[in-house]
Amino acid sequence: MEFNYTPQQLMFREVVRDFAKREVEPIAAEIDENSRFPWETVKKMAKMGLFGITVSREFGGAGCDYITYMIAVEEISKVCASTCGIIAAVNSLACWPIDYYGTEEQKKKYLIPMSHGEKLGAFGLTEPEAGSDAFAQRTIAEDKGDHYLLNGNKIFISGGDVADTHIIFAKLVTRRGKRGRMCAFIVEKAFDGFSVGVKEKKMGIRASGTAELVMQDVKVPKENLLGRVGQGFEIAMATLDGGRIGIAAQALGIAQGSLDVAIKYSKERKQFGHAIARLQAIQWMIADIATDVEAARLLTYKAAYLKNEGKPFGTEAAMAKLYASEACERAATKALQIHGGYGYMKDYPVERYFRDSKITQIYEGTSEIQRLVIATNILKG
Repeated sequence: MEFNYTPQQLMFREVVRDFAKREVEPIAAEIDENSRFPWETVKKMAKMGLFGITVSREFGGAGCDYITYMIAVEEISKVCASTCGIIAAVNSLACWPIDYYGTEEQKKKYLIPMSHGEKLGAFGLTEPEAGSDAFAQRTIAEDKGDHYLLNGNKIFISGGDVADTHIIFAKLVTRRGKRGRMCAFIVEKAFDGFSVGVKEKKMGIRASGTAELVMQDVKVPKENLLGRVGQGFEIAMATLDGGRIGIAAQALGIAQGSLDVAIKYSKERKQFGHAIARLQAIQWMIADIATDVEAARLLTYKAAYLKNEGKPFGTEAAMAKLYASEACERAATKALQIHGGYGYMKDYPVERYFRDSKITQIYEGTSEIQRLVIATNILKG
């Protein structure tokens, strides 16, 4: 089976690849070293339409398909996984659920500024006691008649420290005071009682912030309920299904970047009188990386194709994320090994790729959860 890109997609790839080389790669090491959010790059990406890529033009987006979005994620990740994380948080986790489940008014109010890059978004699901067990939410929402009152906290929220618009999940308190159905809410950072807590210090993707969100009697207007009452779990899982393809593309980009720098270094580095690329041990590692990259690419774009076509894609998305993320770690490890001692130093980007690779096996569903999803879907068929 062959997947062909359209002329528009190929042109888009060249534009994003050129942007990544000119604007993203030169500052990638610096923003990682200083854990600095690259606002200057965000403004440039906004002008390019890299936020709201799949959102319709009516609501400020580019109106592109999911494969085009994957192209952007892959190309940016090849040089800076942190910058890619900023794109993914807005496109997959903030824009998509509002675009799919939101009302006309919600789309006009929130999608347009996010698609234009004027405001950023985040997805608040994870809690201290609700990670892989997403249904074990402790954040609560109380129906107060003309508004909801939210209390609780979220952790490990990608972009939570800079986002203006948050998709927050909470259990609706019943009349007996018990936590009942899960709901999704659109919460603005300007709402009273909403604040950013601890900003995490991370091993990788250091320029993309990860933070705690704290809600203390946050009044949320009734019109900010996303979807129906009790539809929160469905919204969360559907969002993550699509988001997993994005993480697979991020992992693919890191793996491809690792391959690129390994090839370059192996041709330049001389030992025993010639380039190390002539050594069979190096050639075998490069062959392994290249094979992993190609397999990950096919799985990732197949899942994106199925999503584009409106066909079931949950199993394929889980397969893509599982394989691409683990292939990514293998690629970065082998690429670092090819660099030898230099690979362990910050002078070469492969050290950063090595650190960035691990998170792709953890966020938006660990590798263990992906295996569970895949097996469950296969066994029930």
